[in-house]
Amino acid sequence: MIPLIQSSTDTIINAAENYYDKFLNLLPRIAMGIFVIVAGILIAQLITSFFRRRIMKKAQDPLMAKFLTQAVKIILILITIMIALDVAGLRGVATGILTAAGGAAIVLGFAFQDIGKNFLAGIILAFNRPFGVNDTIMVDSHFGKVMALNFRYTHIKTTDGRDIYIPNSDVLTKPVENYTADGFYRVEFVVGIGYEDDIEKGKEIIMEILNTNTEIVHDETHENFVIENELAASTVNLKVFFWIHTVDYRRASRQLRGKIIKEVKEAFIAAEFIMPGDITEIKLYGGQKDIPLRLKSDPPDNNLSTS
Repeated sequence: MIPLIQSSTDTIINAAENYYDKFLNLLPRIAMGIFVIVAGILIAQLITSFFRRRIMKKAQDPLMAKFLTQAVKIILILITIMIALDVAGLRGVATGILTAAGGAAIVLGFAFQDIGKNFLAGIILAFNRPFGVNDTIMVDSHFGKVMALNFRYTHIKTTDGRDIYIPNSDVLTKPVENYTADGFYRVEFVVGIGYEDDIEKGKEIIMEILNTNTEIVHDETHENFVIENELAASTVNLKVFFWIHTVDYRRASRQLRGKIIKEVKEAFIAAEFIMPGDITEIKLYGGQKDIPLRLKSDPPDNNLSTS
């Protein structure tokens, strides 16, 4: 019995010594593999930085340039890891990782469908998308300026300063409204004049303001005009349409629109247009029989002569 126990102990000791000897033999190669990983990551960083600077100078699409540099960096790091495993004498481990990665990709594909969907959508959007950097877009109910495109999401900044990160799958599958794609956008607003006012004269006043404003687009393709829009309760509503440049959407669509409205109002007042407010109807309900009302007479005019 004792010889059997001693034999088993010797076997374990011999096996441990063999693994220890193999580990000592592999230790320099493992150290070299770690060095390869560190050096490879640094080299990948330098290459991507150089590539980013060069492509940013020549690329007309900053979003595409940023996306490609991110992809190049990830690919270089993966290649570095595989080379390091081979240098460390762990080629079998590298092969096993690749095999396991293939099977894991299927499992993770079902477990993380949204992440995979957004990643693939990001790749598609990098090569084919309806917007560029600094374009003003609306996706679903989110409205803002495009700041960046990443693998999983698109970053936009709203006009009130909020940063919104929209999943790329939503950008790819939902309607995207681009307000600055061709640099033009049509603005509109409604102004009401009295039924006693001359409609044609009102339209002439508005068109004169539009035609003399140099910030409004004036060409054959983009027509500015005014139409009779509605016969409201107390006003005849005119609807004004004019085109603007949308390099800076917020300034063009908000500030210029407000400026035109102000000029139209002042011109109507100068032309003695009535521009009445909405009429309010007062009704008596229940047991109320009258409405308390107090009128104040005008002060007497001392300049009036009496006979």
